[in-house]
Order: sequence, then C-alpha cells, then structure tokens
Amino acid sequence: MAERYVVVMAAGSLREPGGSVVPDELIPDGVSVRCEETGTHVLHLAVASTVITRVWRDALDRGRPLNGAMVRAEGAVEQGGDESVGVEYSVAVDSAMLPEEVDALVAAVDPVADLPESLHAGIEVRRVGHA
Repeated sequence: MAERYVVVMAAGSLREPGGSVVPDELIPDGVSVRCEETGTHVLHLAVASTVITRVWRDALDRGRPLNGAMVRAEGAVEQGGDESVGVEYSVAVDSAMLPEEVDALVAAVDPVADLPESLHAGIEVRRVGHA
C-alpha cells in the first residue's frame, strides 16, 4: 500500500496544542498546523488551508460563527513515481449549528473553495466526510 501523506489544520476549540500556529486574518488566534515538509504534504496543506478558511468564512457569512474547525487532508503518490493519486479531505466543525446546518455548510464549501476547485482540473480532490 502506498504511503499516505497527512496534514491537519485546526482552529478555535479544535486547534491542536503544542503545534505550529500560522496567523490568519479571518480566524482569531490563528490555525494550528500538523505537517511534514515534503512537496506532497505541502500540496495537501494548501488544500486544507483553503478549505478551513472557506468553512470559517461561510459560517460567518451565514451568521453562524464557529467555535472551532479542523480539516484533515491526505493522499498518496503512485508507487515508484511522482504522480499524486489525489487529495481527500474531511472537515470537523464545533458549533451551535444543528447537524443538518453543518452538513449544508460543509457541502457548500466543496464546489467553491478556490484551490480544490483549481486542482479538480489536474488531480482528483474529494471530500470524504466530516465529524
């Protein structure tokens, strides 16, 4: 089985303690990052960053601010090659929203998050769930 390259970005109540934190204009106290420094990890980090920011922004636009959000993005590279087999991501949200509101929020992000939308033309990017 191919090695999986996993990154996690988290904000607010879901932010991971002790990790690296990057500032974000939209998200108070920044976003924690768990990521190794390889090209594949950085590609997945770019997807996670775009998605977490879009989830946070869309929740604010709906008048439903989040307590926390977390995006896990991962994928693999073809064995013996350098070609990505795609990026999968999942989203977790801590909020006072009803479960169906969270489902609608997360589903609305997939077609409009900038980077995943751009990558759809070259590699497969798909949401695999949320917790």
